[in-house]
Amino acid sequence: MYHQPVLLHESVDGLRIRPDGTYVDVTYGGGGHAAEILKRLTSGRLFAFDQDQDAAKNVVDDPRLVFIPQNFRFMRNFLTLHGVMEVDGILADLGVSSFQFDVADKGFSTRFDGRLDMRMDQNNARDAREVVNQSTVEELTTILKKFGELDHARKIALAIDTARKSNEIETTFALITAVNHLLPKGRENKTLAQLFQALRIEVNQELVVLEEWLLQAIQCLAPGGRLVVISYHSLEDRLVKNIFRSGNAGGELKKDFFGNLLSPLKPVNRKVIVADDEETERNPRARSARLRIAEKHAGNGE
Repeated sequence: MYHQPVLLHESVDGLRIRPDGTYVDVTYGGGGHAAEILKRLTSGRLFAFDQDQDAAKNVVDDPRLVFIPQNFRFMRNFLTLHGVMEVDGILADLGVSSFQFDVADKGFSTRFDGRLDMRMDQNNARDAREVVNQSTVEELTTILKKFGELDHARKIALAIDTARKSNEIETTFALITAVNHLLPKGRENKTLAQLFQALRIEVNQELVVLEEWLLQAIQCLAPGGRLVVISYHSLEDRLVKNIFRSGNAGGELKKDFFGNLLSPLKPVNRKVIVADDEETERNPRARSARLRIAEKHAGNGE
């Protein structure tokens, strides 16, 4: 299977679908969430986005579905092109799909030796190999600390720098070999996962794109519309939580003259939703999933 959808019913239930409504799935992937949304529509429509060329192979033939092979940072532009000014719900399942992790040549996984790529969109010029071999030690340190939350970011950056002076680091295993002596005992896999996460976020500019999209989503939602986001690491989840709560990335709360909170959204679930034991056993990727749902206030949101 291309991708087992995470928190499928919890996320689609969170959209509170109207059969004649208009919805957006900005991370189509294997089409699991989209299929569940389509089941609940009659005359409604679903717009689906995915920049990964492999995702296009999974698109089902359904007149209610419009597939747009683009990064979701362009969501508002493409909805406008289709004459859609407001939608009733938007869903995002962030992160890397199981399929992307399982293909060695994409370079996302520490399990396979493949080219250091990590691009979610193959049209992007910059890949992980370029980041690893052409960034300065200071730039690498910042990337590893900011996006991987690595304690010994500078030491790892220096080890990469030492290794690339002999030979360009071109593969995932070459990168792992370069830093292997610095991996804390018992935490080798976690540290490597943080390293790969940092590079992937940098290559795809994931947090920049996520913030842009979240602010667009507020504008695109009709009053009462729902925004549903599944995130997989603390950097994503913090950004989602801040914008759901305050309408801005910094989480700065603004109040009116009477002390009422000014925010275009209201969180539907105060406590983050996580997968149960049965789902995590069936699908290990669900272990780190965090689901948040918010609703747009009536007559508010620009």
